[in-house]
Formats: sequence, C-alpha cells, structure tokens
Amino acid sequence: MFLIGGPCAIENRDCVMQTAETLNRLCYDLGITLYFKSSFDKANRTTASARGVGMDEGLRILQEVKELFGLPIVTDVHESWQCAPTAEVADVIQIPAFLSRQTDLIQAAAQTGRIVNVKKGQFMAPWDMSGVIAKIEQVSPDVAREGRVWLTERGSSFGYGRLVVDMTSLVEMRQFGCPVVFDATHSVQQPSSAAGITGGNRAMVPALMRAALAVGVDGLFIETHPEPEKAISDAANQVRLSDMKALLQQAKCLEEAAQQFRV
Repeated sequence: MFLIGGPCAIENRDCVMQTAETLNRLCYDLGITLYFKSSFDKANRTTASARGVGMDEGLRILQEVKELFGLPIVTDVHESWQCAPTAEVADVIQIPAFLSRQTDLIQAAAQTGRIVNVKKGQFMAPWDMSGVIAKIEQVSPDVAREGRVWLTERGSSFGYGRLVVDMTSLVEMRQFGCPVVFDATHSVQQPSSAAGITGGNRAMVPALMRAALAVGVDGLFIETHPEPEKAISDAANQVRLSDMKALLQQAKCLEEAAQQFRV
C-alpha cells in the first residue's frame, strides 16, 4: 500500500515542510510508501478564491521537499503546457477529476513518461476509465503497459452538493490492470454547499477509508493540513495532521488483514 498525502494547496513553504516532515516520519515507521502531494494551483474553484502560490514557486517548494526528504512528488496540472515543466519535478502527474476527459491534457501528461494518476470524474462510471487508458496508449504505450497509469476513485455526484462512493467501482477499475487508489478526503466533499464554497465532513474519512481497504486498493489518497480550518482549499475535508498517525495505523492494520482476500 502506498499513500498520496499532503496539504491540498501549497499555501506557503512552512506548511508544506511541516506536513512533509511529519508524514515522512509516520510512513517510515509504519512501512508505508509515501508520495507527497500538494497543488501549486487550485484552478477548479467554485468562486474566484485563493488558488495557491503558482507554478514556479510551487514547483520550487516541491523540489525542496524532494531533495530534503527524498520523497517522490505528486502534483496536478490543468493545462497541457504545464505538463513538461511539472515533470521536471514531479514523479506523478495528476489529472484532476473535472479534467479526466480532456484528451490533450491526458496525452501531454503521458508523453512526459511520468506516472499519470487520473482521478475519475464525479460524472463518470468506472468502466468509462477504459477510454482514458486508451488515450494514453495512443501516445505512450509503455506508460500504459508498465503500471504507470493510476486510477483514483473520489466519489460520484448524487444530486446537488453531495457525493457518494460506490465501492464496486474499485473492483471494476481493477480489471484494467492499473493500480487503483481511493481518495478518502475528496470523497467526503459536499460541493458548493457552504455559501458558494465546497463543504464536507472529515469525520467520515476513516469509515470510507476502512471500507475501501476491505474491498482492496493499491493506494490511499489523504489530504492533510496542520490546521485544516485555516486551509485555503478543502478546509472541511482535510484530515488534521495530528490525527494522521492513528488513521494510518488503522490503514496499515486493515490493509494487512485484507491481503488474504485480495483479488
């Protein structure tokens, strides 16, 4: 099992470094492979609110995390031209859920040769992800064949302001032969539900995480922040950094128990 973890947005260097240091220590102690994730730009916002430090400063901070802690880096892109410079720092290029059908963006990410993590759109069925894989195979067959396409479940739209998680999606996507990730924090979002911003319920993160681990996943995606209520993005969903030790201990225990039932 691996973990994709970090603060949702790069707000400043200190927040990123504190989170990276804590997660690195916890994951080392528990034997969990950590991919550090944070976004230099949160372009998919409900309103014209804070978006982060921008690509140049964000990549500089992520490069520092990589060098200081020896961690592989995950960050997302929103436009095709961002893929090449991002790949100079990131080991995994992430395609946001809202952009998971954008052919040019997906193919530009694949052409970098990096791992591509595609978050399944809230509006997509799990079997629709076969089309995403086919787009990658068109331009970078090696990336598709070598397990360098990851598919992430992050909930599905259920009316206005609500997401639900169909755990059978994890089983459906595994048939494509790609590593499958469960995003426990974005799955508890309540989109556009809090006076024009995205709300959520982080109290449900442990329950959904346990369910996904019981079904079987290759990785977990958990965003975390030292003070979530002060975060510029996903304040209602991110796990408090001080709670991550107990959460990851649960995850490790359940992942080991579920191995005997893995299909």
